[in-house]
Amino acid sequence: MLKSCITTGLSCVPRGRGPTVIREAAWGQESAGFVVSNGASPPTYTTHKGMGLVSTACPPEALLKLRSGNLGICHTRYSTTGFSELQNCQPFVVDTLHGQIAVAHNGELVNALALRTKVMRHGVGLSTSSDSELITQLLALTPPMEERDAPNWVARIKNLMSETPTSYSLLVMFKDVIYAVRDPYGNRPLCIGRIVPVSKLHSGEEDTEGWVVSSESCSFQSIGAKYYREVLPGEIVQISKHGVKSLSVVPRPEGDPPAFCIFEYVYFARPDSIFEGRWCTPSDSAVVVNVVSTVPESATPAALGYAQQSGLPYVEVLCKNRYVGRTFIQPNTRLRQLGVAKKFGALTDNFAGKRVVLIDDSIVRGNTISPIIKLLKEAGATEVHIRVASPPIRYPCYMGINIPTKEELIANRPEFQDIAGYIGAASVKYLTVEGLVSAVQEGIASLKEKNEMISTSNTSGKRVGHCTACLTGKYPVELEW
Repeated sequence: MLKSCITTGLSCVPRGRGPTVIREAAWGQESAGFVVSNGASPPTYTTHKGMGLVSTACPPEALLKLRSGNLGICHTRYSTTGFSELQNCQPFVVDTLHGQIAVAHNGELVNALALRTKVMRHGVGLSTSSDSELITQLLALTPPMEERDAPNWVARIKNLMSETPTSYSLLVMFKDVIYAVRDPYGNRPLCIGRIVPVSKLHSGEEDTEGWVVSSESCSFQSIGAKYYREVLPGEIVQISKHGVKSLSVVPRPEGDPPAFCIFEYVYFARPDSIFEGRWCTPSDSAVVVNVVSTVPESATPAALGYAQQSGLPYVEVLCKNRYVGRTFIQPNTRLRQLGVAKKFGALTDNFAGKRVVLIDDSIVRGNTISPIIKLLKEAGATEVHIRVASPPIRYPCYMGINIPTKEELIANRPEFQDIAGYIGAASVKYLTVEGLVSAVQEGIASLKEKNEMISTSNTSGKRVGHCTACLTGKYPVELEW
């Protein structure tokens, strides 16, 4: 008998910090919210939303509302579309012909503008600028294949998938059931965990007390859960007091490979996260230096791999202020620059008088690395060489990452021709696109040959493919404006 069916939010966990039931996420620094259901017929939904980090948006007195139900969904927001304001906070709750539904969404619809027009032509008003509300309203529409007496949620979700190809991982709560959904291209992550007794968290015993769904597997252990499996691209999974049931897998158009965002590996994932059954830490060739270090903490796995390969000692050169959030996802340049100034301090004794190779996970706009190099040189480093564990980011992302224009990207600006001189480094070298894709895909292919993660007759979950649009400009689907 399951005690609960709690579903956590759809944003990534910050490195070095674990979750409670409501998670403070690397993707979600702007707002947080949750909806809890008592599972009755009709159910009572209890909702709370707030602006800021989870600790601010969901204070202890608000978390007491979690006791009002035995299942729920929550969300932490990093805006890529829609303004950063309370009305755009998720989850969204709307009335349908058959009762209320609650929806949480991670991703960004590639044809949102066309869909907004289509929904409004059906007479449906939209109260926010978020494409997540648009998804909620599309789910509320009755599809042609549905009978009048009861909702067919598989038909409704498939109808949504027919309207937009990507990008979304979804949680849909209706009465005493939660549906977990990934778009057919699997662009955004989503995985399932089992809630187990704390005494059996590290054992092999299968004593399940409930189920949990999250964008990142590293959130599970902190709430007493074990990784179960990923939701497949295009899969619709039903979660209830009776357990987990796969209802359908919607295929991609013939010939299209999966398009899991490869930037998830580079920037958003924590080292102990499981994506596509594995974690890959890319590295590059050595340079003549004394010590290897990292821009903490996202690049730490790559720096450790680099140090191991080069035979150089790994040391910490920067002390991170953990009370400052992620600078990359701040909504404007000034906030990103101020964040860097407050975020790091130099550990001078570890590198004074030495040549340092500093590993970073990515250089996107070029706003953060230059003041870090300046800080290290002023603190005594004789040289600072930069090695980047991803290729240059050259193209905007329209599927859930805040890279809105090509002009913002340092790789497209004249300064990139002398990037080392521009940021003040002795040298700069990036991982190649081929190197990143090869490192990720070869490991996945090898793993799947040995042990398939889930048995299914649909091949969409077995093929290897990734979205590299931000690196190559080759988008997995045609963009609509």
